[in-house]
Amino acid sequence: MNPVLSAGLVALTLCLGAACAASSDTDDARSRDSATTVSLAVSVRQRLDELQAAVGDWQRADDLASAKAAAETARNLVTGPDVNGYGDGDGDGRTGGVGVTGLLPGEQGQPGLVRSPAPACVERDVLGGSWADPAARWEEVRTRIATWSKTDNTFPALPSHPQRIVGWASLTLAAPSLELAREYAGHAQLHVRVTREALDGC
Repeated sequence: MNPVLSAGLVALTLCLGAACAASSDTDDARSRDSATTVSLAVSVRQRLDELQAAVGDWQRADDLASAKAAAETARNLVTGPDVNGYGDGDGDGRTGGVGVTGLLPGEQGQPGLVRSPAPACVERDVLGGSWADPAARWEEVRTRIATWSKTDNTFPALPSHPQRIVGWASLTLAAPSLELAREYAGHAQLHVRVTREALDGC
């Protein structure tokens, strides 16, 4: 289990057992912080489950339209609405995914579900380093999507594995065949696995 979630749940259990007799403003503030930590951890876990399901649907799709719809959902789950490209990427008139908060920060620094400070493996594999310049982080993703080719896979240079999922999803939305879409989904699934392992504490 995610160490942050585990610690938060333990603290919550102890609090309930002791009747949570807060005696000061400091105690109240600590309780609010603990509740926020638990809420964020649960939200991250739910989002990761949704992402895993979307990539699974993408990988098992019976037709190209279904693969693209699932890839759109996966991309939106990572970016949230505060990143250019969020929305109806496959042009079917529906937007798959979320409408509030992405797994990662938005382009103007809007907080994502995964936030610093975080365990080292989460900082490395999920956030992929500093988000001091979030616009640059997302521009790099777009640049690597635009320059990607069969002979030059530009995505390994992206330190954030969820951002690599965005890359494979974006290629899928332009894919001409189901076979290619499923191939891209296989790559995305590897990055979902790394993301989950990091959030589970490596």
